[in-house]
Amino acid sequence: MKKYELDQIRNIGLFGHGSDGKTSLAEAILFATGENNRLGRVDDGSSLMDYEPEEVDRRMTLTASFAQFEWNKHKINMIDTPGDPNFISDAKVCMNVVDGFIMVLGANSGVKVKTEELWDLGNRLKLPRIVYVSKMDMERANFDVALEEMGQSLPSVRVVPVVLPIGQEGNFRGVVDLLAMKAHVYEGDDSGKFSLQEIPDDLKAAAESSREKMIETIVEADDALMEKYLDGGELTQDDLYTCLQKGTRDLVFAPVLCGSSVKNFGMNRVLDLINAAIPSPNWRQTIEGRDPKTGDPETRELREDGAFSALVFKTVADPFAGKLTLFRVYSGSLSPDSSVYNSTRSARERIGQIFVMVGKKQKPVGFAGTGDIAVVAKLKETSTGDTLCDEKRPILFSPPSIPEPVISFALRPKSKGDEDKVASSLHRLIEEDPTIKIIRDEQTKEVILSGMGQVHIEVVVERLKRKFGVEVALEAPKVPYKETIKREVRGVIYRHKKQTGGRGQFAEVHFDITPLERGKGFEFENALTGMNVPRNFVPAVEKGIAEALNTGVLAGYPVVDLKIRFYDGKSHEVDSSEMAFKIAASMCFKKGAREASPVLLEPIVKMEVIVPEENMGDVIGDINGRRGRVLGMDTRGNYQVVRAVVPLAEILKYDPDLRSMTGGRGSFSFEFEHYAEVPAHLSERIIQAKKPEE
Repeated sequence: MKKYELDQIRNIGLFGHGSDGKTSLAEAILFATGENNRLGRVDDGSSLMDYEPEEVDRRMTLTASFAQFEWNKHKINMIDTPGDPNFISDAKVCMNVVDGFIMVLGANSGVKVKTEELWDLGNRLKLPRIVYVSKMDMERANFDVALEEMGQSLPSVRVVPVVLPIGQEGNFRGVVDLLAMKAHVYEGDDSGKFSLQEIPDDLKAAAESSREKMIETIVEADDALMEKYLDGGELTQDDLYTCLQKGTRDLVFAPVLCGSSVKNFGMNRVLDLINAAIPSPNWRQTIEGRDPKTGDPETRELREDGAFSALVFKTVADPFAGKLTLFRVYSGSLSPDSSVYNSTRSARERIGQIFVMVGKKQKPVGFAGTGDIAVVAKLKETSTGDTLCDEKRPILFSPPSIPEPVISFALRPKSKGDEDKVASSLHRLIEEDPTIKIIRDEQTKEVILSGMGQVHIEVVVERLKRKFGVEVALEAPKVPYKETIKREVRGVIYRHKKQTGGRGQFAEVHFDITPLERGKGFEFENALTGMNVPRNFVPAVEKGIAEALNTGVLAGYPVVDLKIRFYDGKSHEVDSSEMAFKIAASMCFKKGAREASPVLLEPIVKMEVIVPEENMGDVIGDINGRRGRVLGMDTRGNYQVVRAVVPLAEILKYDPDLRSMTGGRGSFSFEFEHYAEVPAHLSERIIQAKKPEE
């Protein structure tokens, strides 16, 4: 593999809302740089980057894909990321390992919710960026409107156009380069070939005005050049590129380009600007971590002659190569047939061959140096989020955060005996996609599969079948209701007496049953004073109550938040036994619970719903209709954040409903808050529905 100096390496990600043209841009770049001998297209399934069958069928990116290529003596590592809300967590993880990004914005669709969300994450990570306005050839494409929306909706980093479109919609044929003041007019045969021409007469005035505004913005990045400009000096093209590089790196502004990826118009300007404006991997000089043993802060200088350190940010289950581990090298270098230390798991790993990926193709390389994004196969201990390093100079990096799932289904194998196969297959998928969660609900005895949306869950089921040959059925999960009591009952007595001809069974217990505050669970008090009950039977009494708590008297749900005071009883010197007292305790509890005004409890969750302002009324009305209670609202850009508490039973299918209400622009998250009493009219319905199951 050719050796590149650090200042010749660029790590970029393509980010944006779903269907705004990220993968089409990636395909045009790979064709322009010679990495692909044809212009891949998402719509006809010929895309190099969207290669999973589920992606081809849906014509959308479901998981991040990778490519490496060269442009003008620079090596560029590129990550094409999903923009659909079901899969965008993959994009957010990848944003943590790039040095800059291209925000892709559809000229015919404008700024959407995930555009804002990813832009905001880029601000928090302090990442330089370029904006690419795509689909300039499409109906309703409007570059000026897109710029205006960006100025209003994308905070902190100003946008400054460095090109102007020549025509738009069906008449789009090229761009005016405002830095060189030349027109790039494309041939229109998908080759990407263009001719440099003078600026068309009808665009000269607009180009002059836009260039003046551009210069006034970008010279703010360099005090000396600003002074030169204000003194009336002429800025050279090199001066402008110096301002462009510094201003982009320091987040003063983001340069804006436009083009048509499907027609291969504008790729040369995109690639030139990546090299010119996105910084090299060592632009930050150091990266923060901590000592894995002491937890003390630890730093690494981003130098190739330093100790090796890397962060694993993605795992891919390849049907032929096995588990592929993708990592970003922050310092030092890694060679094939060497060993590394996994500081997250305190384990050593053997490194075989090192690859880079171009779509699904794996290209062997001789090493991975500082700034590289590379792949190794068949690591035994390592998972997504782990740190790999030199064992003599260990460091531990913080893994990117993984969002909590928003939708769940009960899962069961279609074929009996496939339970173990389903479990092992899901474990391998979770290695690829940590946003998948799988648990066994001890109360309902169901296996619960959770994910980021209904489409996400459907894709998981498809991959289970395609990759591992297991088919599963999905059902709405059962709501984990509980039962409790509302009033105190004193002096509950139950006598268990059974005579069978030989030794009989005898036990009598006396209880006081008292409700507790919500969330307190169960308390048992041994208050025996006399010798009516031998103390060796007390554990059996407590065990009998504990088992009875699993099936309440209303609908068989677990019982919580009560106290039982065992204060007296009777025994028989021959017929009393642990079993007799266990049975007596269980029956005494059930008798007392029926007298203590039993009620059903349901789980209540705290929600945060992010919606466009125009949809806020509909969303709040819908929350109220779901027995929810709105706690407050905040503004986030052009979006409103609605905070509410809602019964879990009412939002099991909230994800598709919210998408429908907001045209796919809303998103939400939730977490368990507390249990609350079910209203009486609903309680009766739940109890009646439970009876046929018993």
